[in-house]
Amino acid sequence: MARISVLDEDVSLDEPTLVEGFPGVGLVGKIATDHMIEEHEMVHYANVHCDGLPRVAVYREDDRALTTPVRLYADAENDLVALRSDVPVNPGAATEVAGCLESWFAESATFPIFLSGLGREKDEAPPSIYGVATGDGGDRLDRADVEDPPEAGLISGPTGAMLAEALERDRDAVGLVVESDPQFPDPEAARILIRNGIDPIAETETPTEGLVDQATEIREAKRAFAERMQQATEESSQAEPLKMFQ
Repeated sequence: MARISVLDEDVSLDEPTLVEGFPGVGLVGKIATDHMIEEHEMVHYANVHCDGLPRVAVYREDDRALTTPVRLYADAENDLVALRSDVPVNPGAATEVAGCLESWFAESATFPIFLSGLGREKDEAPPSIYGVATGDGGDRLDRADVEDPPEAGLISGPTGAMLAEALERDRDAVGLVVESDPQFPDPEAARILIRNGIDPIAETETPTEGLVDQATEIREAKRAFAERMQQATEESSQAEPLKMFQ
């Protein structure tokens, strides 16, 4: 049965802004959302039970209590909610999950910020970010000075399904799209999402220095991986005499 099971009734939210963190290209939405949860010390507010989500149970380090793979975290001071997901959503179930969450958005008067990565090869320039909107969400993009899309595009997966649901119901929502690494986790793109998109829209201030460190570590890991692959290729493609009788 589809429902949002609230765990902490003491958390008081007015008309919260929600940051959505389903895994996608570059894991940018998940990285950004997880980072905001940690930096704002958000509390585990609710478990998400939606038809279409994988039927698995999650446990954390040093904690025996099981929980759902998709959860909501809250920061009452900033009137902020974050959706954390430890699992991807099957494309065939995206519409079902979107409908489940849309019901809670409507009941709680939540303004959602949906996050998506646009796969682009990395260069020295910082990733570009732009915004799309439904309802009056464009007003938020204007106030935050988020640019319009430079080209036509399509948003798929659970994020696209939730935006389609908001469009059908004429609900206020925004989608942020950031250029991101198509193959590896991209904390640099997640930092751009927070700094140039989420923070201005949600009127929050989120330190992002930790994401800079992660970006450096991942770049080094990618370089080492590329060198190992090159070495493996060189080793496997060499021709040598078979010195069986020497």
